[in-house]
Amino acid sequence: MMKIINEDEIQELMTLRASRSEVREILQKGEEMKGLGLDDCAKLLSIQDSELLEMLFASAKKIKIAIYGPRIVLFAPLYCSNFCVNDCEYCAFHVRNQAPRKKLTLKEVREQVEILEAMGHKRLLLEFGEHPIENSIDYVVDVIKTIYATKEGQGEIRRVNVNIAATTVENYRRLKEAGIGTYQLFQETYHKPTYKKMHNGPKADYERQITALLKAFEAGIDDLGIGVLFGLYDFRFEVLALVQYAQFMDKILGVGPHTISVPRFQPAHTVNFDLKHQVSDQDFLKLIAVLRLAVPYTGMIISTRERPEIRRQAFAVGISQASAASRTEPGGYSGKKEQSAEGQFNLNDHRSLDEVVQDICRLGYLPSFCTTCYRVGRTGDVFMKLAKAGKIHQMCQPNALLTFKEYLLDYATPATRQIGERSILNHLNAIENLEAKDTLVRNLKNLEQGERDLYI
Repeated sequence: MMKIINEDEIQELMTLRASRSEVREILQKGEEMKGLGLDDCAKLLSIQDSELLEMLFASAKKIKIAIYGPRIVLFAPLYCSNFCVNDCEYCAFHVRNQAPRKKLTLKEVREQVEILEAMGHKRLLLEFGEHPIENSIDYVVDVIKTIYATKEGQGEIRRVNVNIAATTVENYRRLKEAGIGTYQLFQETYHKPTYKKMHNGPKADYERQITALLKAFEAGIDDLGIGVLFGLYDFRFEVLALVQYAQFMDKILGVGPHTISVPRFQPAHTVNFDLKHQVSDQDFLKLIAVLRLAVPYTGMIISTRERPEIRRQAFAVGISQASAASRTEPGGYSGKKEQSAEGQFNLNDHRSLDEVVQDICRLGYLPSFCTTCYRVGRTGDVFMKLAKAGKIHQMCQPNALLTFKEYLLDYATPATRQIGERSILNHLNAIENLEAKDTLVRNLKNLEQGERDLYI
């Protein structure tokens, strides 16, 4: 484990400070899009000066646009079961919560998926509590198969990403065979004393958690997502540990993290302890920007834990994926109230998908529902080579436009369709490759004629 996370080294690096000239040099290095060392990251995390922060944010935005373009990929979480054997301090699924437990039947899964498809969603992130009986691998696989088989009208879920507890290589193979996209597993905190304090149950095994992605990779899953829950320990330590883990993955597996998620602690029913390491809005945006410079090729995910105004600012400093219209309890899309005792955490963005899409357009970004890479084999090292070379947007931008056009035709309100069509035209005009633009224009017209699921 010391080869993965070196706590002593990180604690020492957290004392580093940088002069204005050093910050400028580090940012110039970062803009080369080859990543940063831990010492450089530590120095950037120490920035307090507002002018230097703006320089950091500008560099992060430049890198994000260069690699991922103006796209914001949208998805929804689907909570399938809140049965759990763990008693984690920060999660409302813990066993001390006496609220009723719920596990979706396959019929209820279909109903939830139909609701999400009717909104316009094309990709889901599945969430399950850890319970060997209620949430067995058989159940997880059956849920995935049910989702892919549920198609209502023009609606279909084209890619399912999965967040389940650390498991065996054999179980990961079954996830791979079921056709998952990214396997996502958070360490929650890389600081061992804090990890021990926060966990009780099977998840309290730090080694099991930190080596799980290695088992998933052994099973053939090569798109892996990492993250921590910011607020449990010093955010500077967690950022440096994330970077150290990403570097370890890149070196040992040959692929770094496909995504890095940046959730901040939110209270919930039976979860409301006093945080000693609260992360301010400014520090939250700073850590996103530093991660964007440190691991430029990775997709970065923000959830509806955050307020709309923070999400807007985060889009500008590195975020490339966002959940929308989320519910965090099983069956939550069936018209229930927004916060409930069965939810995993409280939400701060309650807007509909259509409202989020319209807002993204007004900000000048491009909403995307694309799932092409998973289906054409652009995963793992194939994806990494394109992303690290800054070429992935050449494929993703056209596919984003096509999937956004589908959304506008099939699901958007008149107001969103109006601003969305202007957005498509603006992004289309920015494409310099005339041959690619001609193909894209032709496919956009084909969508208007009734064709669907066109991609390159």
